[in-house]
Amino acid sequence: MIPIPYVTFHGNCADALAEYARIFDAPPANVMTFSEAPQEMRDSIPEASPQAVMHAALKIGEGWIYASDDIMGGSPEMAGCSITIDLPDVPRARAVFDALAEGGQIHMEFTKTFWSEGFGTLTDRFGTRWMIGVEAPIPD
Repeated sequence: MIPIPYVTFHGNCADALAEYARIFDAPPANVMTFSEAPQEMRDSIPEASPQAVMHAALKIGEGWIYASDDIMGGSPEMAGCSITIDLPDVPRARAVFDALAEGGQIHMEFTKTFWSEGFGTLTDRFGTRWMIGVEAPIPD
């Protein structure tokens, strides 16, 4: 069983997932917009833009990120939750960290720690919180 984070965006879900696919060298996300929903559902949520993302799935490595736009409003920013990704080496982890940090806010600079060859935390320009690290060797 693999937990899957579900991230809610404020109208920029498709842009965020396209950027994440680029940063992680992942295939494009599978995106369903409200324009694809049955008319009955669209009628029940008149405030939903036809271009708003109803559900999306982005495969990153062996894991997934699910996401949508918050069409009803009121979803608070991510607080107390981050997406953690461990990458195979320092150069790749540093490149991902730097790409996600563009236009965002760094909370902990990417640096060597006592538990990892490289680790840092940030909030990207879409409001998603990330913890980027380097895979630690698995002890015998």
